[in-house]
Amino acid sequence: MRAIALGLSTVVATVSIAGSALAGELIAGVYAHDVTFLGEAVGLGAAGKEGGANIHLGWRSDRIDGFPSWLSGPRAHIFVSGNTEGDTSYIAAGLTWHIPITDDQRWYVQPGMGLAVHDGYDIFPDWREPGISPEEYDRRIALRSERIEFGSQILFEPEIALGYRFNDQTAVELSYVHLSNGQIFHQGKNEGLDEVGIRFVRRFGG
Repeated sequence: MRAIALGLSTVVATVSIAGSALAGELIAGVYAHDVTFLGEAVGLGAAGKEGGANIHLGWRSDRIDGFPSWLSGPRAHIFVSGNTEGDTSYIAAGLTWHIPITDDQRWYVQPGMGLAVHDGYDIFPDWREPGISPEEYDRRIALRSERIEFGSQILFEPEIALGYRFNDQTAVELSYVHLSNGQIFHQGKNEGLDEVGIRFVRRFGG
């Protein structure tokens, strides 16, 4: 949790600096944590072990110029996601692409890809380790049904949102975020995490 607290401080500091100097968007949302219904539909395979809600707080930049044409001007994002029940929290950063889908540009989709660092378990401690106490043995066994075994501390963070912009300053998004190692950061264990929620967007600066 110290790493997450540090990450939250970093996001708050970034938002404060950006708010006075740069154009961008503050993002804040509430997400259902470790949901399985969407993973079952699209085959991403969330673990379905953890509970609570995750609170997201972060910042998203304006369109960034200078990328190749096939990347078409992404936006940078960074956010902290804290779990209300002490399960997995994480920090994520990456790029998103804003794609209007109506003529008035109020409705849009926003796919993205980033990397995340979490405070959960990459690999569970071995319950067969000699010399551990009965209490520690029970704790390690319980982890397998109560917590996610990600396989790696660094994870991919694909996401997609459907948004509606009320005006130039305010929008709301239905958002989906997935975490997994993709069998790239680790070979073997790859329990994923799916989150679905609502986030509010407030533009500042510029």
